[in-house]
Amino acid sequence: MAHDATGRFGLTPRDWRNLRRGLLFISPWIVGVLAFTLFPLVYSIIISLTRYTGFSKPKWYGVHNYTRMFTDPIVGTSALNTMWYAVFAVPIGILIALALALAMNRRVREVSVYRTILYMPSLIPQFAFSFIFIVLLNPGYGVINKFLGLFGVPAQDFLSSGAGIKGVIIGMAQFAAGNAALIFLAGLNNVPETLYDAAKIDGAGAVARFFRITMPLLTPVLLFNAINAVNQALQIFTPGYIVPSTPGGPNNGSLFYMLNLYENAFSYAQLGYASALAVVLFVVGIAMAYLIFRLSRRWVHYGVEV
Repeated sequence: MAHDATGRFGLTPRDWRNLRRGLLFISPWIVGVLAFTLFPLVYSIIISLTRYTGFSKPKWYGVHNYTRMFTDPIVGTSALNTMWYAVFAVPIGILIALALALAMNRRVREVSVYRTILYMPSLIPQFAFSFIFIVLLNPGYGVINKFLGLFGVPAQDFLSSGAGIKGVIIGMAQFAAGNAALIFLAGLNNVPETLYDAAKIDGAGAVARFFRITMPLLTPVLLFNAINAVNQALQIFTPGYIVPSTPGGPNNGSLFYMLNLYENAFSYAQLGYASALAVVLFVVGIAMAYLIFRLSRRWVHYGVEV
């Protein structure tokens, strides 16, 4: 049987045809990445070096926007609020998602109904969920204060202090744990049953099986969910904009980094400065992901021999 002659780059004419067809099929994705990811990234870097209001031509500003960030107290406040949120929301969310996945993995007849109920809150858009929480937490007629009143607890205005509103927003985030729970559930379904059977024969209890079999084999999924959660925490925006009576309030208690970026861009028409904030956030996100990957070498297990 004759073979096609090898051309440039070691590819035969058939290989070139297959390559062209493959590129044609994925061309919508390539265009999307170039137009909506790569171009905005490069453009933001360029604009961050200028003074630009969006209404006039950009004027070269050098690194002034970046040096300004280190002396802007609002940037420090927003970064601290975001870090505070991430430190609490990410681990709590992962634990809740893992607990939901374990509940979804139970072999009961109504498990499909339970999975639907547990996942449904994560389908509610954040802006709608924010309005729901405003009503639930209202000190006058909110359901939560009505419930606390049954136990003699006076009505609380949870949204009147910086610490209180951060706690509310962290609590809101946990209702979206269904997405991570589904990923954990997929990981649980990939754990070989033979390992559990062998552990039972050796006399291992449920707790020992969980920590010695389930958790080690779930570490790749845990890594994926952790990176996703950190990325989402760094970009927290909607609750801080909608839940308080004024965006970022009270006393800048819910002024997150993305909200500060948004206000600089669209309220103060400082697009150059906002772009610098966005570039720094991008770099911090990449650094956090890299750090998590580096640390994961010590505790992530990618395979098991059965």
